[in-house]
Amino acid sequence: MKKIALLLTAVIVSIAVFAGCTPSAGNSDTIKIGVNYELSGDVATYGQSSVHGIELAIEEINAAGGINGKQIELVKYDNKSQEAEATTLTTKLMTNDKVLAVMGPATSGAFKATIPVAQQHKIPVASGSATADDVTVDANGVKEYAFRICFSDSYQGTGMANYALNNLNKTRAVVILDSSSDYGKGLAANFVSTFEAGGGVVVAQEAYVEGDTDFNSIITKIKGEDFDVMFIPGYYEEVGLIIKQAREQGIDVPILGADGFDSPDLIKLAGASALNEIYFSNHYSSLDQDPVVQDFIKAFEKKYDRQPDAFNALGYDLARFIVDGIRRAEKLDGESVKEALAATTEFNGVTGNFSVDENHNAVKALVVIELKDGVQHSSERLSMD
Repeated sequence: MKKIALLLTAVIVSIAVFAGCTPSAGNSDTIKIGVNYELSGDVATYGQSSVHGIELAIEEINAAGGINGKQIELVKYDNKSQEAEATTLTTKLMTNDKVLAVMGPATSGAFKATIPVAQQHKIPVASGSATADDVTVDANGVKEYAFRICFSDSYQGTGMANYALNNLNKTRAVVILDSSSDYGKGLAANFVSTFEAGGGVVVAQEAYVEGDTDFNSIITKIKGEDFDVMFIPGYYEEVGLIIKQAREQGIDVPILGADGFDSPDLIKLAGASALNEIYFSNHYSSLDQDPVVQDFIKAFEKKYDRQPDAFNALGYDLARFIVDGIRRAEKLDGESVKEALAATTEFNGVTGNFSVDENHNAVKALVVIELKDGVQHSSERLSMD
């Protein structure tokens, strides 16, 4: 019996020793943060660009000592641009990998698909680019564990309507929208309501669907209308062709859009000569002379040998936002990190200074970029106060 008792005591001591050596958020030398992005599939360019920004930020933070001496470990997965896969990976990151927070996905649909998992496990998820209005709040209220650092679609639509009225002094608009996407419909609805409330008149609205390439019938139809500005809420694939065909038919009014215009392929589709008097809302511009922006550009170019785009900048700010929350959290657990993120004020980012509002959205200025011959000519931050 004595031998059995001694054996049991040894087993118990061994278990205690091994339990004490098990890594946890509180005593590990690293802090794990999840990365759940579209690295392949239909919208891989958004995910890849976001992750490049994230990795640069984490590299810089680790080089500066990490979080209170702990190095940050990114646990990165490819959701293949699939909502179901994004949900599965969020579960894996939270249950198997024991991350403190998850960054991504980039797109609104995939990001929304991960939020129920975040709610279940009480681990915050955050996106740098999910712009749909219902990402962080819906009819049931605020989604407690969901955050974003970009502005919403309605915010852009409202901002560009005000820009047309107040900055360009335009009062008669035509809207050509992508009716196959919530993005296009949301932008159009908010542009129209704000423009009309400000005294403008929307003289015509026309629609297309994703994948269309011939817009001449729409353009012919609106040519007879009396208008001084055009708003095209859509993505660059169709927008580039619409602008090209509109200019070819002699429409020379200013053309406005949103962040869907932001692609190097826009100039390939429209041609440089067609891209004059083009204004679109965005999250960031390389023309911004703020030292925070210029330092980021230099660091990004050094690491990747190219100029950063808006998704690179949003990914960079997202990583820094998450790290800032973890650093301020009372404890290294999901609940404490969520509380710290919700309390964020005056965060100084590449994509602007912002605070987090009661709906877990970033309150920040809109950037409006002007193109001349297809190249960014000027940018300005448009306050929404």
